[in-house]
Amino acid sequence: MSLKKPTEFQKDVWSTIDKIPHGKTITYKELAISIGRPNAYRAVANACGKNPNPVSTPCHRVVSSSGKIGGYSGSGGIEKKKALLKKEGVIFD
Repeated sequence: MSLKKPTEFQKDVWSTIDKIPHGKTITYKELAISIGRPNAYRAVANACGKNPNPVSTPCHRVVSSSGKIGGYSGSGGIEKKKALLKKEGVIFD
């Protein structure tokens, strides 16, 4: 199975995710705004889901604007995302 080459949009999202400080979160919408694509928050969420390195590029730090945790494509799913955030001092119920 061949992997698709990431798009420039995905690279922008992942690069921005790499800059989120340990113990902090931002929303998909805030991330979209920060890359100059304020209406692309769903595309940002999709790019997070395609992140090939979900722990080293910490997409677990990106959450929903509604106050919910959002999804996590890494091994362990949402429970792993909660555990990673808790380890960084961020608590989600």
